[in-house]
Amino acid sequence: MRKFIFSIIGSIAILSCSDGDLQIETIDFDSVSVQFCSNPVGNAKNLFFKINENEALILELQNGALNNGVAGDTVITESTVPSQSQVTYRVFSDGVNKEYFCDDIPVVNPTVLDEVVAEDGMVIIETMLAENDTTRYVHNISLSGISFVTGNGERITNLAINEFGEVNTVVPD
Repeated sequence: MRKFIFSIIGSIAILSCSDGDLQIETIDFDSVSVQFCSNPVGNAKNLFFKINENEALILELQNGALNNGVAGDTVITESTVPSQSQVTYRVFSDGVNKEYFCDDIPVVNPTVLDEVVAEDGMVIIETMLAENDTTRYVHNISLSGISFVTGNGERITNLAINEFGEVNTVVPD
């Protein structure tokens, strides 16, 4: 009887062990600077990313989301996620850098361990003419209500990614 009980306890212990799936507890990129491969433009899709060691938060803005506005006015543009813009969170096997996103030939390492695409939310872009510089616009990008759901159906609730960052575009001639 004693062997039977120990074998049941052992079986439960083996079955309850983690299968190696990553558990994403928090996504925090507020203190990380926004990066991009080529200078942002107002009339195209733009790819921005934030890197935090072996994690990345990737924002692909829809075509024309960086509105170049009217001199003297502040313009607010909203882009819904995922129907217009995409927000993706990735965890890598090792530290990642800008070249991972910008090289013409994709790098082999580090590898993506987990990727979660936002299922809901809004990208809000506030555009204004730069102070003391009439040749560029400043775009403050914020994320609102971004909702990630993992492959296991778990919702990531501890998000600290409200302020995505600031980028500049050139005022068109």
